[in-house]
Amino acid sequence: MKDSLSTRKLIGNIASYAVLLALAFFFTFPLVFMFMTAFKNNDIGSDPEAPSEIQLMRDVNSASAFVPNNNMGVDQFKDVFGRFNEESGNTPFWRIFFNSSLVVAIIVILGLIVNSSFAYAIARMRFWGRSALITLVVSIIIVPFQAVAIPMLLLAYKLGLQNSYQGLIIPFIAHAFSVYLFYQFFVALPKELEEAAFVDGATRFRIYWNIVLPLSGPVFATVAVLQFLAQWGNLLWPVMTLQDPKLFTLPLAMQSFFGQAPRQWGDIMAFTVMATTPTLLLFLFFQRWFVRSAVSSGVKG
Repeated sequence: MKDSLSTRKLIGNIASYAVLLALAFFFTFPLVFMFMTAFKNNDIGSDPEAPSEIQLMRDVNSASAFVPNNNMGVDQFKDVFGRFNEESGNTPFWRIFFNSSLVVAIIVILGLIVNSSFAYAIARMRFWGRSALITLVVSIIIVPFQAVAIPMLLLAYKLGLQNSYQGLIIPFIAHAFSVYLFYQFFVALPKELEEAAFVDGATRFRIYWNIVLPLSGPVFATVAVLQFLAQWGNLLWPVMTLQDPKLFTLPLAMQSFFGQAPRQWGDIMAFTVMATTPTLLLFLFFQRWFVRSAVSSGVKG
């Protein structure tokens, strides 16, 4: 009987690991292909006379997409910097990367402060209209950005925020979904420590800063990662508001780069690798807190 249970347990474990390995391969396939293609020369196929799109499809349909070849190197990355420089009449790549980094960093940092403060207020303070305010936050979450993009654009032009860093940053600091995540986390925090601090004469702000924030690392990491991912890949709003190439962000520069002829897939993948690497590093750095917050939200929600 014990041998039968052990055998079934072993078979179950093997099946579970097989499914997990299949899922891991499925999700890492695009990343592996992207990195391998970025380090291959632009003639990635066996027929250098064929168009690069055909070469790419031939490579994808074979195991060679994941295998290094004799033409590996960093020339594609040099090509990206060569196309994006002042001598070629384009905005330098470092300036484009700086634009994205600056915009996203300010949105994330200010968003963490504003959204967490607002969420803590509605989670702990009791005032008239609080329930309606929570309902409004939840309602805003289900409204897609495309539905309010045009009114936001008209407002940005009216306020003179178009074609500027301010126009890229200000509309995205307050974020309803981030407020909701913070609210759910703060509601679940025990109130005993805060009540004890009140007895000792601490102000609401000091309680928030010295007690609540140190306990809220997982949700802060989760919101930071989600906001970083959303803003780092934001294309629609920069397309609508930017005309000055010196203010272009990575998604907008990527769009123009993709449309340049001849289309070199090695260069495109090299650009994509440089644009994707910061998000991968950020997720790996905050992975422990991100997963902890996701699990705890599922248990408490």
